[in-house]
Amino acid sequence: MVLVHDAARPFVDPALVAAVLAAARLHGAAVPAVAARDTVKRDDGTGFVAETLDRAPLRLAQTPQGARRDWMLEALRLAVVSGVESTDEAQALERAGRRVALVPGDPANLKITTPDDWSDALRRFDEDDDALRVGHGYDVHRFGGPRGLVLGGVAFPGEVGLVGHSDADVVLHAAMDALLGAAGLPDIGHYFPPGDPRFASANSASLAREVAGHLRTAGFRIANLDLTLLAERPKIRERVSAMREAVASCFVTEAARVGLKATTLEGLGALGRGEGIACHAVALLRRAKGSA
Repeated sequence: MVLVHDAARPFVDPALVAAVLAAARLHGAAVPAVAARDTVKRDDGTGFVAETLDRAPLRLAQTPQGARRDWMLEALRLAVVSGVESTDEAQALERAGRRVALVPGDPANLKITTPDDWSDALRRFDEDDDALRVGHGYDVHRFGGPRGLVLGGVAFPGEVGLVGHSDADVVLHAAMDALLGAAGLPDIGHYFPPGDPRFASANSASLAREVAGHLRTAGFRIANLDLTLLAERPKIRERVSAMREAVASCFVTEAARVGLKATTLEGLGALGRGEGIACHAVALLRRAKGSA
């Protein structure tokens, strides 16, 4: 078997190579191709439309193109003898009387012919691969604070508060660190040092809004934020909707982008003994188009 690939297509996926090889083994020859998405016109040679072609059966060929070695050599020899140029190996095989199987091509298998093609490809891959950033955050506080309990910006009257320099909102603290980490920015300790008197008993919702501003400045918006509370108490089932709304408001996003659930530690460890509360956060950011 022989596969011929155009070096001008540097982003070919291994799965496409495997698919072409499999089809060539089965049928003797194969070419990857994508459907024509635009309406196709035939030029009459004078700058006017001669006719509009039916695009339904039309396909745009890509590489790699594969065939049995003997078929490929025969087709190329015939092409040389005839003196008729073939635009690709598949056409040479067709002229040699071989049937060439079609394999679904890959729109990302771009052909780089001009400097503009290269620039477009870099922009496309930057949007696809570098636009999404993931971050993880974690925070834990023990019970015994002088303030009431606040989780995700929502107060829980009657519950013992948590110990912390600010209001010890573990949900928002974990969320802030996840978002800052995803953006490649310093953690919350950098922006709000625990020993700084300015942040003593600070409202974490206000701090979260400041973090949201840093994200916007860095060119990111929140794709989603997933929060897992680790606590024996309080039960948050009846407050989940309010907490999601509050967290979303703090970070200037929609509640639909915020996930929140809680789990117990089954009596294991300090958290399982009810000595405190912890929270894990995972954030997905999307870079705004045009941002560096």
